[in-house]
Amino acid sequence: MSSIDRLIAGFKAFRVSNFEHRPELFEQLVSRGQAPEVLMIACSDSRVDPALLLNAQPGELFVVRNVANLVPPYEPDGRHHGTSAALEFAVRDLKVSHIVVLGHSRCGGMAALRNSALGERSDREFIAPWVSIAEEACHCADAGTLAGPDGARLVEQAALKVSLANLMTFPWVRDRVESGELQLHAWWFNLEKGELWAVTDDAEPPAPIA
Repeated sequence: MSSIDRLIAGFKAFRVSNFEHRPELFEQLVSRGQAPEVLMIACSDSRVDPALLLNAQPGELFVVRNVANLVPPYEPDGRHHGTSAALEFAVRDLKVSHIVVLGHSRCGGMAALRNSALGERSDREFIAPWVSIAEEACHCADAGTLAGPDGARLVEQAALKVSLANLMTFPWVRDRVESGELQLHAWWFNLEKGELWAVTDDAEPPAPIA
């Protein structure tokens, strides 16, 4: 069976186990529209599917995925901003109550960022400029540490703090956070150990939550 055939078979299984067994859920999602309480900003990595990791049901998460789960700063310059557009829709139209930035170990985007900080040149046209959003995360360790596994973890977690800070540059995010209507979270998934950690934007070290 080819990979595409397996995906089609997977959809058929989903239709039987979900769509046909819970028609009322999907009827409600169609008639009332979506009303998720959580915006999830996750990585494009195929190993880190937020709905699967969090056992979320249809309609529970509004998800935007990009390389290295990054939030860019507020830049209303009329250019193409896919992540910012999703963020705007989730906050201003869906009025989510929570934003979760979900990072993970073994992140290829963060590896590209570390390699750039260590002086390696890339021949990729879009990846290096994109991950440079979080270049200050590489200041968390010296060059010797950056090159090793500890450096990978430190940069992945420090980049989450950059994204939390960038979220607050969006005026309509800041307004809702300051009014208590919106909460920001940063989580880091340890792919090797199956652990979930919370990362805050203050001096507190990351802490396991599940």
